[in-house]
Amino acid sequence: MKRELTTLLASAFTVAALVIAMLAMTSPAIADGAKQISGVGFWPGPGECTDPQGDGSSYAVKMTGDLKGCHYTFVETSVCSPSGTYREAGTEIFVDKDGGGSFKTTYTFEAKYQDCANAVGEIFGRCQHPIVPGSGTGIYEGVTGRLDFKDDVQAGNFPYRGHLRP
Repeated sequence: MKRELTTLLASAFTVAALVIAMLAMTSPAIADGAKQISGVGFWPGPGECTDPQGDGSSYAVKMTGDLKGCHYTFVETSVCSPSGTYREAGTEIFVDKDGGGSFKTTYTFEAKYQDCANAVGEIFGRCQHPIVPGSGTGIYEGVTGRLDFKDDVQAGNFPYRGHLRP
């Protein structure tokens, strides 16, 4: 019995050491100089988010937090299912509020609505926004990464988080 316990403990320590070694080896590759970002998006007020780069956009979101500016969305496809699930995809451009630069994303949005056909009564929603490589200008030149939003239905805003790599 004592020998089995010793063997079991030695195996457990070996597995733990291997897991720690693997995590240590992959951490620098995952981080790769990425900067974690977060903030909250809001529907813009009158006179906000009027940059010409957003002309023709379906809608805009005013960004606060690590990204300060406007995020213009160009909806390309959307579909409602009979269950109330809504899916949307398209492109976007984020424009820094101080004219520091911009970057483009593609995106997919998924949500559940009480009345999907009229986009009324959102129950939940989330979206992923990978940055289009080579689309950055100014301070965002060469940036890669991804933003993720999760709608705060109760507060009526759009918290985001993500990682940007220079």
